[in-house]
Amino acid sequence: MAGVIRKLVQNPVTFSKYLTAHSAGINSNVAAAQRLFSTGAIQFQREFVLTEKTGSKKNIGLITLNRPKALNALCDGLMKDLSDAVDEFEKDREIATLIITGQGKAFAAGADIKEMQGLTFAEVVTGGFLSHWLRVSQCRKPVIAAVNGYALGGGCELMMMCDIAYASETAKFGQPEILIGTIPGAGGTQRIIKVAGKSKAMEICLSGNQFSAAEAEKMGLVSKVLPPDQLLPESIKLAEKIGNNSKIVVGLCKEAVNRAYETTLTEGLNFERRIFHSTFATEDRQEGMSAFIEKRPPNFQDK
Repeated sequence: MAGVIRKLVQNPVTFSKYLTAHSAGINSNVAAAQRLFSTGAIQFQREFVLTEKTGSKKNIGLITLNRPKALNALCDGLMKDLSDAVDEFEKDREIATLIITGQGKAFAAGADIKEMQGLTFAEVVTGGFLSHWLRVSQCRKPVIAAVNGYALGGGCELMMMCDIAYASETAKFGQPEILIGTIPGAGGTQRIIKVAGKSKAMEICLSGNQFSAAEAEKMGLVSKVLPPDQLLPESIKLAEKIGNNSKIVVGLCKEAVNRAYETTLTEGLNFERRIFHSTFATEDRQEGMSAFIEKRPPNFQDK
């Protein structure tokens, strides 16, 4: 029976269909699998993404892109697995912060060109190609990119969808789509210009040139460059610090910063003020200020 269950959990779609076709009362294998899932003893295993809870409080959701032989090229299956992993951690009330990194020598060395080669204009337009790639940017919880190697094309765009990016000293960035006769399609032309300005964005997108982690930090694409062996520990350390704050207020603050990124200063200031006012409806705001006055650590309850 264990072997049957193990095969089922390899693929969430297969398992879902199996549950639909067989009630737990009829099939003992399904009943056993349901019990194991309810207790957390086993979890769905995704083909292209690894997930785990990490940090001292196990309140950080670590997502590792896992196509190392293809330098974590962003095929459709990987992006669906990534979206599913983000969904899982976003729904988990214990998870405060997410970290995305890559297995092996790359964060993600671009989209899977072989997968895209045969597509037609009609197929990509009517099918909304790349629309589900934006899931990371829509996550309500903070997302940290730990860029451990190549972050090219779609990989660079994925990094920019995250809220904070730390990079290894050996990381390489770029938008080389122009070199294969196309342009960035998941935010590359739009997000770089917000940070680096028109001239730098044009240079990056029109030349296809790669640039170093030091250059990425200088232009504001990443906030810190670290030795390779310190990248993940420092990312976890930052995630833990964020996780010590009120989850409600962290979410509101993220929303306010994103509004500044996407709108005018006047509208952003008005939005920020409203969000600030709204924190006064939370118990955590009262606790935070009381703790400051009483010179003690706050005990946030996420209320």
